[in-house]
Amino acid sequence: MDIAGKHVLVIGSGISGIGAVEMLEKLGACPILYDSNEKLDAEAVRAKLRPGSETPVIFGKIPEEVQASLSLVVLSPGVPVDLPVVEAVEAAGIPVWGEVELAYQFGKGRIAAITGTNGKTTTTTLVGEIMKAAFPEVYVVGNIGKAYTAAALEMSEQAVTVAEISSFQLETVEEFHPQVSAILNITPDHLNRHHTMENYVEAKERIAQNQRKCDTCVLNYDDARTRDFGTRTRASVIYFSRCHILEKGVYLDGDVFIYSDGNSRTEICRIGELKLLGAHNYENVMAAIGIAAAMGVSMQVIRETVIRFTAVEHRIEYVAEKNGVLYYNDSKGTNTDASIKAVEAMTRPTVVIGGGYDKHVEFDDWIRVFPGRVKWMVLIGATAQQIARTAEKYGFTSFSFAETLEEAVEECARRSKPGDAVLLSPACASWGMFDNYEQRGRMFKEYVNQLPE
Repeated sequence: MDIAGKHVLVIGSGISGIGAVEMLEKLGACPILYDSNEKLDAEAVRAKLRPGSETPVIFGKIPEEVQASLSLVVLSPGVPVDLPVVEAVEAAGIPVWGEVELAYQFGKGRIAAITGTNGKTTTTTLVGEIMKAAFPEVYVVGNIGKAYTAAALEMSEQAVTVAEISSFQLETVEEFHPQVSAILNITPDHLNRHHTMENYVEAKERIAQNQRKCDTCVLNYDDARTRDFGTRTRASVIYFSRCHILEKGVYLDGDVFIYSDGNSRTEICRIGELKLLGAHNYENVMAAIGIAAAMGVSMQVIRETVIRFTAVEHRIEYVAEKNGVLYYNDSKGTNTDASIKAVEAMTRPTVVIGGGYDKHVEFDDWIRVFPGRVKWMVLIGATAQQIARTAEKYGFTSFSFAETLEEAVEECARRSKPGDAVLLSPACASWGMFDNYEQRGRMFKEYVNQLPE
C-alpha cells in the first residue's frame, strides 16, 4: 500500500503506537494518534512524539470527519479487535493493520518470529544474541520493549530481525511472513481478551499462517497443542523436547543438549554449563538452538552464545541476598504456567508474592505445586481473595495479605529466615497496581535493596 499523503489513524499511545506514528511520518503519511482514554494527559502523550511532530492527538470519541478521511487504521497490541471503534472502521471498509503488519510491509531481510504463552522474552533475547554473533545487521524487536516499527525502515536486505510476537499482535497480521517461526508452548492466558481457549490458540498459530514448506516452524514436542500444530502447518517442522529423544530436532539426552538434523547428532552443551536457572529455561534454550539452526547459524556459534547467556531482567532474576535470604524477581510471571515454572526452579524453602490483575483464569495448577516448595504466600491485588480461596481448597493456609508491594516485601522479610528464598512471581498481570510488569519488577528490586541487613 502506498500510504504517502494518506490519513492513518493509530490507536493506542504506548510504545507501539508511538513507533507506528514515527514510521508513518517518515513514510510521508498523515498519522493521527488516538486513545480512547480521555483521562490521559495530552501534553504527556505529545511529549512522547519526536520533536517537531505535527501529528494530531485525539482522545475520547473520534470525530466523524476524521473517520471519513481515513485510508488505514493501525492498532497497538493492547487494543482489542472487538472494540466498538475498531468494528466501526472495519464496517466502513477501512483496512485495519496491527503495528507488526505495518512494520512487516516496509521492513526488509529475514525474520525469526517467536510466540508462546511463556518463555518468549528469554528465548527472543537469547536468539538475538546468537544472531548478533553470526550476522552483522540484527534487530531484536516486538513485544520485548522495542517497537518493530521503530526499526523497520532501517533494515537492509541483509538484515536479520528477531521478533517477540504476542497473541494480541498476531490477531492483526495479514501478510506477515517469517522465514522461521516458533511457538514455545500454549497454556491458558489472556482469556479476558480472547474469550475462549480456541481463540487464543488460533491467534498463536497465526504466526505461521503465511509460511511455506521452505520455511521452518519450531515447536514444543512436549506440549500437546504445539505438537498437534506440527501436523497441520505447511512449514517444515523442527521439534524440541525435554522429555523425548527425537530422531530430528533438539532434545535433552540426560544433561546434554543435542541437535539432530536426521542424519547426525551434535552435542551443544551440558546443563551445568548454563547460567540459566530452571527446567523451563532448558526448553527456551532448545527452542533457541532450533531457531538458530534453521537460520543457518553454526553449532559452534550457538554453543558459545548459549553458555555465556544470563537471565533476562524480571525472569527469575537474582536481586540480592539479605540476612541469608535470596530474593528473586519474576515479575514476568504474569500467568500461572510461568509462575509454576518459577516455583519449580526454586531450590530453597520459598516465600512467594502473588496476585494482581484479574484475567479470569483459575489458580489451581499453581497452588498444587506448592507442597514441599512454598512455605508462605503474601497476596496483593485484585485476585488476592480468589487465590486465597483456591489455596484453602487445597489445604494451603500459610498466606497473608498486603495492600502494596512494599508492604508485601516487608512481610516476606518477616516470614523468611536464613536459607530461604523470596520470589516475586505473581501469576497475574500487573495492571491496576502498576503500568506494566517491568515497573512492578523494578519496584520490587528497589524495595528489596532498601531492606536492612
